[in-house]
Amino acid sequence: MSMEIIYGMPLFLIAALSVIVLLVDAFTGKNKAVAYYFSIISLLAVAVSAAISLNTNIPKSGFDTTITGNNITFGGYAAFFDIIFSLAGVMTIFASKPYMKREFKEYKEYYSLVMFAVAGMIMVSHANSMLMLFIGIELMSFSFYVLAGFIRTRITAVESSLKYFLLGSFASGFLVYGIAMIYGATGSMILPDILNKITTGNFDITYLKVGFALMLVGLAFKAAAFPFHQWAPDVYHGAPTVSTGFMSTAGKAAALIAFVIVAKSVLPVNISVESVTSGSLELSKFTDSARMVIAVISAITMLIGNISALVQKNVKRMLAYSSVAHAGYLLMGIVANNQDGWAGIMFYATAYLFMQIGSFVIVGIIEQNNERMNFDDYTGLRKNHPWIAALMAIFMFSLAGIPPFAGFPGKYMLFVAAVESGYTWLTIIAVISSVISMYFYIGLVLTMYFKDNENGLIITDISSAKIPLAISFVFVFLLGILPGSLIDLAKSLF
Repeated sequence: MSMEIIYGMPLFLIAALSVIVLLVDAFTGKNKAVAYYFSIISLLAVAVSAAISLNTNIPKSGFDTTITGNNITFGGYAAFFDIIFSLAGVMTIFASKPYMKREFKEYKEYYSLVMFAVAGMIMVSHANSMLMLFIGIELMSFSFYVLAGFIRTRITAVESSLKYFLLGSFASGFLVYGIAMIYGATGSMILPDILNKITTGNFDITYLKVGFALMLVGLAFKAAAFPFHQWAPDVYHGAPTVSTGFMSTAGKAAALIAFVIVAKSVLPVNISVESVTSGSLELSKFTDSARMVIAVISAITMLIGNISALVQKNVKRMLAYSSVAHAGYLLMGIVANNQDGWAGIMFYATAYLFMQIGSFVIVGIIEQNNERMNFDDYTGLRKNHPWIAALMAIFMFSLAGIPPFAGFPGKYMLFVAAVESGYTWLTIIAVISSVISMYFYIGLVLTMYFKDNENGLIITDISSAKIPLAISFVFVFLLGILPGSLIDLAKSLF
């Protein structure tokens, strides 16, 4: 078997299994269990296959590229994110069963959509060309459009799906035009070729500037960054809660890895200044200007996300605005545009995935018929369900960046990377934003523990939601007290 097939197995496997699960849906009738377990086993198999190639950065010249045409990459950070995306899919499927059953919307198609979304994310992480990157983003996005409106009898879900689709399609237009302009600037869609032509001065600087600006718009939308964040609170609030957790974490991580892939190729770190006529000097100015624009976007995103979350009475909307703010933190790694920044994105995206999915799983447990989502509904939660209140408190502390949980080392890595890159002012704004966020994160904890409710909140159905909660807690805790292993791995993969 070709080495290319072995190390590309996560991508090939998820592509095949995503189609097969449709056949499983078709031939199992009303039996929902088969598709449910098939999806979980499939995603776990993808995670295992990715683990095999995790530490393998294979040189492209070592492969017979006739199969993929040099459009995908193998091992390294791609394999790491394959594992993360697969785990996110598994956790979402586990959490979705009791939630959808309670909402009387337990349809097998949900599991197919989650798998196709994961397939798109994995395609993004393996992208070695602009074309593959675009296909992966769109496959993920179209799955999200349907997941957002999956409970089609709920008007807020239909509204969120339609809004997401219309604005997402508009953003995709910017993205594809940006890709076309970069192709016009360099004559290639293969990312290493683009990087080589840019660093050697064999490109058109005007087309490159316009192309990157257009791609920045498209990717900022996918990551829910300012000023293209307006869709996120409404979509996340209207979508099924389990879908919201999946979209706001794994989807955001996929958008950020797409940012990294583009930035590594279009904003080269080391520019060889051979002559002024080669365009190297102008390219250096463009790179610095682009990083400054992203820094401004990052700063405003953090501030507007946290300040907007301050006034929310609905926990789900609070977490949605919080998700916008976390996109700002993650963009700090793009601003740094170096190994430490990229490693910081990998670590914090991983930590954020587990603490945010865990939070939304609890919101989904407490929610009932699109109600019981306000802060007041969490009053006295520690009385009848102390362990759920404790887990929610841990996730809130981690999101706020309080040690010893995973959010603290993640933010610290990004802050240090920004300072070392000369963006101390951005780090100061990030610290201020984190202080602001403590008000609503800790405010929810105070509501659960220090406000009394005579009756207390009664939760009847937890069942398989215990599994994603347990996974989230383990990772949030371990990454907080033992961050070194993942930090070293992240740096080695870039």
